[in-house]
Amino acid sequence: MKKKYLEAGKIVGTHALKGEVRIDPWCDGPDFIAGLKRLFLKDGTELKIKSARVHKNITIVHFDGIDTAQQAEEYKGKIVYLDRDDVYLPEGVNFIQDIIGLVAVDDNNGEEYGKITDVIQTGANDVYQVTRDGKNYLIPKIDEVVSEIDVDGGFVRINTRILGGLFEDED
Repeated sequence: MKKKYLEAGKIVGTHALKGEVRIDPWCDGPDFIAGLKRLFLKDGTELKIKSARVHKNITIVHFDGIDTAQQAEEYKGKIVYLDRDDVYLPEGVNFIQDIIGLVAVDDNNGEEYGKITDVIQTGANDVYQVTRDGKNYLIPKIDEVVSEIDVDGGFVRINTRILGGLFEDED
């Protein structure tokens, strides 16, 4: 089941004197957070975004009702969440949190190779870490290798022929 609220980042400090906070983004980047209209705390408290801008690798956010550095300081260290319904994802694009936990399945014979336990963002392409029997395997998320991602079905189909026996048992 997909989570409604997804981790977006962490408030790492205040900025200036008017109640702005600095958010370290855990999603696509500071631009992504700057494009949102609201965020949430773990307890469900909604934080409406009055303004947001990118500064280096962080997002500077001014929330409604937080107008002093003292008020902003109370939020330092808190994780902020986004509501997945507030975000439009293009066809074929998924949240990383939805990919983790999917089963890697051979697109040729249906054999299960383990679960995706991490998604590593390399810049060129994502890499899926598949864990099986305590051992990790790295699968590049490229069209030649990953033929289908079915979040609702709970699996990712991979072309193991391209990977040259990666999952074959060692003697």
